[in-house]
Amino acid sequence: MSRLPFELMLALRYLRPKRTFVSIITVISILGVMLGVAVLIIVIAVMSGFDRQLRDKLVGFNAHLRLEAPGVPLRDFEPLMQQIAGHPAVKGVAPYVEGQVMVKTQPAEGSPLYVVPLVRGIDPLLDRRISTLLDSVTEGTNDLRGYTVLVGRQLANRLGLGAGDALALYSVRQFERWDDARKHGAEEAPLAEDYTVRGIFELGFHEFDSAYLVCSLRNGQDLFDLPNEVHGLFIALRNPDLATVVKTELLASLHGGYTLTTWLEENSMILDALVVEKNMMFYLLFFITLVAAFGICSALITFVVQKTREIGTLKALGASRAQVMALFLSQSLVVGVVGVAAGFGLGLLALTYRNEFLFAMRRVTGFELFPARIYNFYELPALLVPSDLALIGGGSLLICLLAGLIPAWNAGRLDPVEALRHE
Repeated sequence: MSRLPFELMLALRYLRPKRTFVSIITVISILGVMLGVAVLIIVIAVMSGFDRQLRDKLVGFNAHLRLEAPGVPLRDFEPLMQQIAGHPAVKGVAPYVEGQVMVKTQPAEGSPLYVVPLVRGIDPLLDRRISTLLDSVTEGTNDLRGYTVLVGRQLANRLGLGAGDALALYSVRQFERWDDARKHGAEEAPLAEDYTVRGIFELGFHEFDSAYLVCSLRNGQDLFDLPNEVHGLFIALRNPDLATVVKTELLASLHGGYTLTTWLEENSMILDALVVEKNMMFYLLFFITLVAAFGICSALITFVVQKTREIGTLKALGASRAQVMALFLSQSLVVGVVGVAAGFGLGLLALTYRNEFLFAMRRVTGFELFPARIYNFYELPALLVPSDLALIGGGSLLICLLAGLIPAWNAGRLDPVEALRHE
């Protein structure tokens, strides 16, 4: 004899595939749960991958913490760097200068173009510890010796620039000197400083690739008339999630009236928007599982109607209301477990071969689902978060179980006399 409880044994017997309408409904119910779970896993994993990739790009250019002195440049910043680097959570510290300049192209033919981008001066040796900027050069080299600059890919495309081209930079300092001279009656025009484009960097983020030039720290200090000063320090942490905690600890130890901004605060709008979008997609797609739950509910209602005689017999033999309810709840649980398991398998399989599917669809139809020129990636990102998988699996099982509650309740309250009256 089977060691299974008779409720579960009967539930499995009723679900045994037969060439009947009820069996078809059961299969459809399982397929509905499977598709709902698979779609949830795929979409949430892809959105988590987008989120991770965006975070990597943000901290790859601006590090995890930015230290500044409100309204004034940082003086004697090297001892400050050593003090910050002594914190156990800090991986690296690098100084920077940053501000706007006016750039004039110097084409061999045609008229020059003018733009007003941001220029950032960095120390190449120290910057490697806190960002991926110098490793993101896709054309030319990242050597910043001499009067050279790196240009973002989108800015370079807009200006028609390539490695080796010449640029003229007008700094704020030059315009201030020209304005002072004009006030004193001297007509001294600002003179541009000639730079050479040494390389083109591509971080894959529009705000950086379209609006930034990068030069050496010394050239940046000359552009902004900061002989021994910098605008701030970038701080990279061993664990980015500890940015807020490390910020509090550093502010307590520095005692200098400095301001510290975390990467979460600097990019709060776009990161919050991603979180809201992910949550909204999660709730919306969960309705697919709810639709599948209605299929389970309708299948169990059909079971109750068709098994009225059996239910009456069970109750006449002494089965309690709870045991009859457990019988039909076991059916919904079995459908849910099988559907969720199949959905996990289908979802994980689709994520494993997601890029092969996209490439095949592109070859066959010519349609690019995620254009690289818009999203700045050539493969679809995905990240499986255990908490998301647990929520999807647990929530789907709960919905499936609740779907069987009403049919089970109706079966449990069935009067055996009424059930067997016409038999």
